[in-house]
Amino acid sequence: MAGQTGAGAALCSERFGSQAARGCSAAADGSLRWEAWGRRCWGGAGGAPGPAAPPLPRLLTVFLPQGFPDSVSPDYLPYQLWDSVQAFASSLSGSLATHAVLLGIGVGNASASVSAATATWLLKDSTGMLGRIIFAWWKGSKLDCNAKQWRLFADILNDIAMFLEIMAPVLPISFTITICVSNLAKCIVSVAGGATRAALTMHQARRNNMADVSAKDGSQETLVNLAGLLASLLMLPLVSDCPSFSLGCFFLLTALHVYANYRAVRALVMETLNEVRLWLVLKHFLQKGEVLDPTSANQMEPLWTGFWPSLSLSLGVPLHRLVSSVTELQQLAEGHQEPYLLRWDQSQGEVQVVLSQGAGPETVLRAATHGLVLGALREGGPLPRELGELRSRVRADPNKESWVLVKETHRVLDKLFPEFLKGLQDAGWETEKHQLEVDEWRATWLPSPEKKVL
Repeated sequence: MAGQTGAGAALCSERFGSQAARGCSAAADGSLRWEAWGRRCWGGAGGAPGPAAPPLPRLLTVFLPQGFPDSVSPDYLPYQLWDSVQAFASSLSGSLATHAVLLGIGVGNASASVSAATATWLLKDSTGMLGRIIFAWWKGSKLDCNAKQWRLFADILNDIAMFLEIMAPVLPISFTITICVSNLAKCIVSVAGGATRAALTMHQARRNNMADVSAKDGSQETLVNLAGLLASLLMLPLVSDCPSFSLGCFFLLTALHVYANYRAVRALVMETLNEVRLWLVLKHFLQKGEVLDPTSANQMEPLWTGFWPSLSLSLGVPLHRLVSSVTELQQLAEGHQEPYLLRWDQSQGEVQVVLSQGAGPETVLRAATHGLVLGALREGGPLPRELGELRSRVRADPNKESWVLVKETHRVLDKLFPEFLKGLQDAGWETEKHQLEVDEWRATWLPSPEKKVL
């Protein structure tokens, strides 16, 4: 082959991931001569020479997933950088809190009772264990839907828990109660933080490499905690004899922790729709006829608890909760063939949706869109002509039966939703899955209102 190829002509090339390739030519003795990394080489875009990039340094491969950056989402690096900053600040704050708890239970005090300290510690742990179970049962199904908000909530709650631990020795009478409440909060943090981290790992992993992304996240966290441990060894002797200085350091670290957490969560760009993102995208679409892309919608998404749409939307409710008579069932099923039934309670601002057995992600998305469109009728702002006319009728006759309005919005959505769905797909949203909160109830019903319903 060497004899058939001119000296210096490119024979082959190689590249690492999506980085630029480096070329290889035949040497005079018949061996292969590879271009050095960083030189101009064959294999650039359109066949033009491009700079060859070396693989990641070996040290970085210890902490980054294989195939980085192509194997993870584009928001991986900014999120992990800010997450490392917040973990370092939290590690230092945790050292101050641990110092205060040990001081409060009597470490270093010759008159302290070992049995009393043990009982306090066991009571603290048992309270946290019970809280962990109850919180997982109460909110576990909601953590996926609002992973960013719960992630931020967990870290702020962790700061509150550490503040209680630092203040516990100041109030020796209520020391046991204080650290029990603190540990309860920390166990809630453990559930919310761990569950949302798993949800974010699923978002970041782009090559079915969730285990690798999770493992490398653990390595990054371990490195940051090790750095925090070394820094704590230097910090604690300086602040241990001055409680006010210790408290000042804690507030400074807490401010850094909250800010870094906010920046980390704000850096995330989720391509799946939850109720808040769907509402933001739908509202923009109804007002301007355009679909927001994931980056814009995620930047507009509120991160603090309580900033939700005024409409209460319940998906997958039991059929017996919606209807109590044949007439009511016929009213909800009349005029459409969609695999869901929807009831709108205008006075309570509540929409309840019954899903059929065969309801898939697109049906759930349409049902949620339908409910939010009804909510838009109660708000200001421009709307498409059909919805604008319907809103005028709602305001003119607030007592008009809701099932009539639901029937009319079905007809509007028959034309509006396909355009909205295509806009979502073109903008980069994932419509084959979602993060809407859906209960497990499903139902069947006769599609024709003229038939006798048993």
